[in-house]
Amino acid sequence: MSRQTRGEIRTITVLGAGTMGRGIAHVAAGGGYQTCLFDISADILEQARGAIYGNLDKGVELGKVDPGVARRARELLDFQQDLSTAVSHADLVIEAVPESLELKIETFEKVIRAAPGHALLASNTSALSITEMGAALDRPDRFAGMHFFNPVHIMRLVELVKGLETGDETLRTLRRVAERMGKEVVQVNESPGFVTSRINALIGNEAFRMLQEGVASAADIDRALKLGLNHPMGPFEMIDLVGLDVRLGVLQHLHQTLGELYRPNPLFLQYVQAGRLGRKVGRGVYTYDENGKRID
Repeated sequence: MSRQTRGEIRTITVLGAGTMGRGIAHVAAGGGYQTCLFDISADILEQARGAIYGNLDKGVELGKVDPGVARRARELLDFQQDLSTAVSHADLVIEAVPESLELKIETFEKVIRAAPGHALLASNTSALSITEMGAALDRPDRFAGMHFFNPVHIMRLVELVKGLETGDETLRTLRRVAERMGKEVVQVNESPGFVTSRINALIGNEAFRMLQEGVASAADIDRALKLGLNHPMGPFEMIDLVGLDVRLGVLQHLHQTLGELYRPNPLFLQYVQAGRLGRKVGRGVYTYDENGKRID
């Protein structure tokens, strides 16, 4: 009987050391899992290492992370550029590569050739089809969505997404993993955009429509939703944090799958075409300094 049949996960590999991947690796190690973070870029891996260690140090400084937990998390983290090595002993592989269905399937096909047969597979996609990805693999019953939220080490939610063929034991195991990472879980039956991305896409698109129409400034639209609707971040602040290109990709997918309600606003498209992609490039709806601090 495999370890996964008994519901035990000991080692986790995260694919992609960008903003989401490094955050998932952070909470996996913080939850006590032996964690490997994979990326093909040595520079991105070093940036990820610095970001994770910095966030752990800040958590200790603020009294939110026990120093022993932070120290243990560093010990549990490994950083790898070779995919086969990264997944060779994984009980769970969580993919956090760019939001392209073809890229995700190609990545998982490589994983399956190198990972143990018992390994569970999960995608951090915010909108793409878990059923379609699972169908392209040889183990759809062991495949599900685990949609984390940015910043991962702070945001408490994980959307656990069930594809058509996802097994119940897989869902139970992944729920336990997420809870051990300190997350609260909502289970979603697959639908384009799941719950949060579907609603957020509408809010962000409508915010751009109001900005285009001159209803209010971006700052005042953000302030209105924070103070009037108790949102922790305004829609433009959130879009800049996630990335305008990422949010536009989700919106375009929802437009294709759910119809005209999700047609991207022209101003939104123009911002992306102009390279205003958010904090990661220093300019989105707002402008940021080299430390990511808003300056306008």
